[in-house]
Amino acid sequence: MKQLAKYITGIILGLLIMFNFSTAKVFAAEEANGAGFSYSINYPENQIEETGYYKLKMSPGQEQTVSMTLTNPSDEDIKVDIALTGAKTNRNGVIEYSPVEIKNDASLKFPFEDIVTGEKTVEVPAGKTIDYEMKIKMPETSFDGVILGGIYMIKQDSEKEKKASGSIVINKYAYAIAMVLTETDKKLEKELKLNSVSAGQSNYRNTIFVNLSNVVADYVNDLMVEVQVTKKGSETVLYEAKKEEMRMAPNTFLEFPVSMNGEEMVPGEYTAKILASSEGYKKEWTKDFKITKEEAGKFNERDVGLVQEKEIDWKIIAAIVGGVLAVIVVLFLLIYSLRKKKKSSRKKNKKVNKKSKQ
Repeated sequence: MKQLAKYITGIILGLLIMFNFSTAKVFAAEEANGAGFSYSINYPENQIEETGYYKLKMSPGQEQTVSMTLTNPSDEDIKVDIALTGAKTNRNGVIEYSPVEIKNDASLKFPFEDIVTGEKTVEVPAGKTIDYEMKIKMPETSFDGVILGGIYMIKQDSEKEKKASGSIVINKYAYAIAMVLTETDKKLEKELKLNSVSAGQSNYRNTIFVNLSNVVADYVNDLMVEVQVTKKGSETVLYEAKKEEMRMAPNTFLEFPVSMNGEEMVPGEYTAKILASSEGYKKEWTKDFKITKEEAGKFNERDVGLVQEKEIDWKIIAAIVGGVLAVIVVLFLLIYSLRKKKKSSRKKNKKVNKKSKQ
């Protein structure tokens, strides 16, 4: 028993040492990797204030070139991929300045990508700095509010990093810098519009989505959305969700998710009661919507929780448990029988010994 305990202890210590070593390698790779370069903004004269991002006062039809300085501190040349993309609002109510698969809202008149252009990839020599230039061409038509976008920059992997990434975990870092373009100081009134309520999935889980648009060219700050879903004609709440302190970018939509709590999607007619509020602004909607049999079937097949449930065959599990119990009973009977035979043979031997002594 002592040898067995030492053996088990040795295995556990060995696994712990291996785990600590691999973890240290991951953190070391993360620490050393970083973004691989740095940047600084060259603020132009029409910068409204030094905010850590571009905030430019423009005029109709104005053309301007702005730049930022990229620095490569390493001893190898690097390439940096750059995306100039319009700001979007994600499902968490957070403004995205990086490239994401979210379409433009129908209310957007002046897409950022059409106004601000620049090279998609630049090379920064080892130990050098370069100026990355962006050309701005404002619409001829004047507008109130803001045009909002982002400058997303990430270093391309070198050949060495591509080979290394197969054996260790490497976290990649990127920069996302906002650019705000404005012409007037006019304050715009908030306006949210309900587009649709529909069935879908979030992270392969059945979900109901409430699609809201910010149709004004200004931010929506401190946004609260609350949704309750019932069967049509019923007051019993089936699903609900509430989230506060969200933000929406100008002229973008928010797909607000209402989880179905791991339940199977049931076809039928439903009603969503929706409340949205932001800094004194308040709007309510009541929207009927339908989940078709085809939608329910499709999403139920893809819901990972439901698929795992279906994969559990309780008959098989019961058979396995029954089999294990049967084996245990048989082993117990065998051991009991062997012990009984040994006892009886010992008794016989004792009797034989006594007779021989007499």
